[in-house]
Formats: sequence, C-alpha cells, structure tokens
Amino acid sequence: MNRYPAWKNLLIVTILVVGTFYALPNLFGEDPALQITSARGFTLPLDLEANINDALMVENIKYKGREQQGNRLLYRFNSPEEQLLAADVLKDALGEQYVVALNLAHSTPGWLRVMGGKPMTLGLDLQGGVHFLMQVDMDTAKGQMLDRVVNDIRTALRSERIRYVSVRREGTGILVLLRSAQDREGTLNIMRKDQSLLALDVNEVETGEHFGLSVKVREQQLVELQQTALKQNITTLRNRVNELGVAEPVIQQQGKDRVVVQLPGVQDTVQAKKIIGATATLEYRAVDEAHDAFTAAQTGRIPPESRLYYRRTGEPVLLKKRLIVSGDQLIGASSGFDQQTGQPQVSVTLNGIGAKRMLDFTRNNVGNRMAVVYIEQKSGGRKIEEVISVAVVREPFGKRFQTTGLDSMNEASQLALLLRAGALAAPMEIIEERTVGPSLGADNVAQGFKSVMIGFILVLLFMAIYYRVFGLIADLALFFNMVLLISLLSMLGATLTMPGIAGIVLTVGMAVDANVLIFERIREELRNGNTPQASIRAGYDKAFSTIADANITTLIAAFVLLLFGTGPVKGFAVTLSLGIVTSMFTAIMGTRAVVNLVYGGKKRVGKLAI
Repeated sequence: MNRYPAWKNLLIVTILVVGTFYALPNLFGEDPALQITSARGFTLPLDLEANINDALMVENIKYKGREQQGNRLLYRFNSPEEQLLAADVLKDALGEQYVVALNLAHSTPGWLRVMGGKPMTLGLDLQGGVHFLMQVDMDTAKGQMLDRVVNDIRTALRSERIRYVSVRREGTGILVLLRSAQDREGTLNIMRKDQSLLALDVNEVETGEHFGLSVKVREQQLVELQQTALKQNITTLRNRVNELGVAEPVIQQQGKDRVVVQLPGVQDTVQAKKIIGATATLEYRAVDEAHDAFTAAQTGRIPPESRLYYRRTGEPVLLKKRLIVSGDQLIGASSGFDQQTGQPQVSVTLNGIGAKRMLDFTRNNVGNRMAVVYIEQKSGGRKIEEVISVAVVREPFGKRFQTTGLDSMNEASQLALLLRAGALAAPMEIIEERTVGPSLGADNVAQGFKSVMIGFILVLLFMAIYYRVFGLIADLALFFNMVLLISLLSMLGATLTMPGIAGIVLTVGMAVDANVLIFERIREELRNGNTPQASIRAGYDKAFSTIADANITTLIAAFVLLLFGTGPVKGFAVTLSLGIVTSMFTAIMGTRAVVNLVYGGKKRVGKLAI
C-alpha cells in the first residue's frame, strides 16, 4: 500500500532534474553589452575586431568578454558606465557603416547555453526598454492615394486610346483636362465602368479651351483609408519587430491615428527607431532607352518623363518616372542564390494588381531593360535611392520572379525580411519617446522578488507549523513548483512582467491549497478510525476530484484571459496557467512520492505527524 512503481518515481525525478537544469540560467544575471552589426547586412570584415580593440584601448576601456554570434559582435562590460562610454567611442570610430546598439547580454555559462539553457525574458516594466508613441501621417496617406488614382486614370485613358491634355492633382482633388467633349464623355464612361474608379465623385468643369473633369475622393473612402492604413501599419510593425527578434513587444492602437510601441530590453533608442522605422523597399521601373544617361548627368538636361538615378558604382541610369510595381504590392519575399550565377537573390511574389501590371509591362517590352531601385529611409529624413539591378526582359512574367544585384547573402536576407514584413501604408512620426532605464527595472524586479519571497516564506512557515512533517513535505513540493514554473517560463521564452509576478504569487497560494485539501482529508480519515496507511490513500484519492475541479475551472479562466487579453493581462494569464499545471504535478504526484518514501511500502506506521 502507498507505493509508486519504479517508473513513476523515475519520471518524477527526471522532471525535477530537467526543470532544475533549465531554471539555473536565471541565477547568473546579465552583463551590460554592446552589439555591433553591419548597417546594411554585409559580412563583418576580418579586421573589424582589431579596429574595435584599438579604439577601446585608446580610451583605456576594458571589456569583460567578446564573442561573435553569426554576423554580429558582442562585447560585454563590467558596468553600464563603461558600456555607455564604449558606445560613444565606437560610434565615432566605426561611422555609419555599422550599428552599435546597447544591449543586456545574459551571463549564462557556455555549457548551459549549448544545452539550450536561457533565462526568462523580462518585460518592459522589469527589464527596461523603450516606449514610443507614433502618429500616422494621414495627409501623406491621402496624397499617396490621390497619386495612385492619377496613375489609374492615366492608365485607363491610354488603354482606351483617349488623348488627354493633363491629369494632375489639384488641392485635395484631381483635375482631368481633355481636348473635346467626346473625349470627356468617353472618360466619364470609363470611370463608371472601372471598378477601381467607382468610389469617386466626378463633375464636369469648364476650363477655357479644354474640357475638364473634377474628381474628388469620397469622405467615406478617406475614413476607410485611415482605418486601413492604421491597421496595416500595426501589422507591419509587429511583423518587423517579431522577425528581428525583439521578445514580446507591445504594439497597439491608441486613438484614431496613433500607435503605442514598447520594446523590452532595448536600451538604444536609435537602434529601436531603426527597427520600427525601417522603410527599405524596391521599385521596378523601365529604363529610358531613348536618351543617354551619361549625357543627361553631365548636362543636367533630363527628359520630363524620366528621372536620373545612380548605381552603387556611381554609374548614372535614366529611368522612366512611371512606376511599374512598388514594394507595397509585394506579398512574399525570400532570399537565396541564383542557380546559374551563384549570386545572392531575392525571390519576389506580387499581389494580383502588381502581377497584372508586371505582366502587361513585360509582355510589351521584351528586349527592353527594366531596373530595380532599392529605397531606404534613414534617420533624420535622409533617403537612399540606388539602382541595384538593370536587366533585359527576355520573356513576359508576372506574379513570381527573382531580383539580383545584391552585394551579399546577408543583404539579401535583410531585404527579404523587410519586404516580407511589408511596407508602411502611411508614414509615421514619433511624437513621444521614453526610455525605461535598467535602474527602474531593477527596482521593480527587487519589489516583485520581495513580494514573492515574503508570500513564499509565510506559506512555508504556516504549513510546517500546522501540518508538521506533512507540512515540510508540502514546502518541498512548493519549492520545486517554483523551480518548474521558472524553468517553463525560460524554455518557452515567455515574458515575465509585474502582472506575471502577481500570477506567481497567486500560484503559490493555489499550490498549497491542494495540499491543504489532501491533508485535511487524511486527518478526517484518521478521526474516523482508519489506519494511517489507509488514511493516506483515501486522502489523496478522495481529494483529487475536488482539486481537479478547482484547478480546471481556474485554468479555463486563465486560457480566456490569454486568448482575449492584451499586454499585462496576458502576462498574468501565462504565469497563472503554467503555475496551475506545475502545482498539480508537485502538490499531488510530488508530495505523494515523498509520503510514500517516508510512510509507504511495508513500513508499520502507528501515528502520522499531521
């Protein structure tokens, strides 16, 4: 009686050992660190470390450790003061070619990291980080919408062979000038049939010798544009931050045109702005075959329908102003190597509209050249526009094709990431910026840790005094419950926040509650005259259904909070749900195994210390 089979004892011991192993990384803390990466994803040169060491040596700055993780260098320092001083020195020494970002690097030993051990991820309120309040520039979004309508009208008129004087933006609307009343009537018929132009208010206007149409975008369409732009920007920001590895960011709407972005663990606001404000994209444009680019660059005489661009080598390229496809029409992108040349490439997939435009252009321009323009918005309003590829169209293509001309596989991967994450539907401006320093985070961690420890110790004392030996067994189970909970949070990469700590405190009480039910049932069986062995068995068996009911209902509530909650509510739900699972294991299986070891088997027990 009261004896587990060997396999069950082995299972319990294995789970406890594994849990303890993966909870260990949380004991080693973090080091102030600097992360150095290429600003454009290039491979780090071999002499970079020597240059960094020389720059630090000149200022007599000593670092604690150095390691290379993929295509980045990580330097650890002994104090935040040395970290900040080194950051200023290296930013001046390395220039804009490299990004020097402040970081907090885990001090987990190498042998633990090899086994997958990592500490818990702390939220913004515990670890520190950056908080941005961003406002969507809806005026620019409306302007972009009018530009698209202008291009759509021009394309429709060309396809129907209607000659027009001009189609241009005028104020908040569009003015279409035509040569005759017949052309105006034909244009009206086109705009009534074209699905993309139906949501427009069109009125005839007289403009001297020309026949004009005044085109206005309806107010309802502008409202829908604002809502769509805001939702797309939130989705794009979340995709970018997630793919770039920032753990558990908070990205949510505030009001009609604002977005809150919180990035835990990021100390460098410049780096954070680079992450969330990246606007790298591609444009596909036709090469102006009728004019010479070198002549245009030397004389400054650029045809009105063309624009002068430059390749990375400085070679001028004359491209048509009319855009074929832009980055916001890309729905997929992946990096790889060209099978014929072995050069890095990005495989691109277009949406329906983009695929049709690309197919129409390539079908009519076989033998002509098409250029790929790389565009990146830098901080401070600086914009980089460079031609990365000029290729001859050999055959028509539409939805899927490859873009080459990239300098490295890392650059191809970075470009594919930004294209895959999507383009911002409208520009965004940071109107509020706050940095939560590590000192505030440390205070919150200390307060949270103190609250957990006070609750933990009080529960331990109560159980030991009130239930004696059985209380000590429950205390042991409670300790391993905390160990297992911390190990699960570490292994799953869940983010611990202040509400999460509240969930841990609640878990401590609920874990002991199961043991209280079991121990009171054992006491009741003893009062009824049952033997100690029978009382132990009855206590665990009969209390199990009550414990299971209480924990399952709480678990359902935690799952609901997890599904529908946001931010702090999710942090509370995660720790609560994981805590319920671990407490069920330790409070029932764990304590039963120890009780069996102390009182079970063939031992003759006259009295229980309960």
